[in-house]
Amino acid sequence: MENKKIGQAAEKEEFVEHEPHDLEELRKIVSALRGEHGCKWDRAQTHESLKKCLTDECDEVIQAIDNRDDDNLCEELGDVLLQVVFHSDIAAERGAFTLDDVIQGVADKMIRRHPHVFGDTVIHTPEEGRALWQEIKRKEKENKK
Repeated sequence: MENKKIGQAAEKEEFVEHEPHDLEELRKIVSALRGEHGCKWDRAQTHESLKKCLTDECDEVIQAIDNRDDDNLCEELGDVLLQVVFHSDIAAERGAFTLDDVIQGVADKMIRRHPHVFGDTVIHTPEEGRALWQEIKRKEKENKK
């Protein structure tokens, strides 16, 4: 398939379809879409206006899993990732949090809730792992009160 230039960010950065992309470039693409010279629809979106999109994309991930359709699952996970990046960009615009904050938070949570992997706690079954996760989560919620 021929490479096709899709658009440019305000800094004149080119984004080319079918070239390799990474998370950092996806962030730049979303910023370009929401930027001054971006897409009017994308610029108008809010967390609230995107709720149905996020729900629909999650439902489509579940359908792809149920259908054991890896190609579609890959596409739908990309759509969910886009929603995460998009919502993070909206939040960053108002100074609430960034995608880096989302990544930091979930990484810290995975480390904290898996002391049997990242610490010295010992478990023997998947059920013990799930119970440990639930107990740590319960204590976190208690501490937030």
